[in-house]
Amino acid sequence: MSPINVKYEGKTMYAERLMLETDQSGNLKHVPKLPPNKQLEIIFLVLDDARGGQSLRRSPHPDIAGKARILGDIISSVPKTDWDLPK
Repeated sequence: MSPINVKYEGKTMYAERLMLETDQSGNLKHVPKLPPNKQLEIIFLVLDDARGGQSLRRSPHPDIAGKARILGDIISSVPKTDWDLPK
């Protein structure tokens, strides 16, 4: 996408669209590379949930993915009352 040039108070500015994503704590997942030695004005437009109500698919960190082994029955190792299941 090409930048949009705008004149404002005698200064030439340009707009560039960035799509950012946050984690469950509201922190940026990937911090974008920004131009050095520039002053930026940022307006955040929060998008509606684009997944349409679908839950977010979670995955383990790549350093531990595929390294866990289940050695027994994990369901019966805890009493049913501790699972906090709806009745």
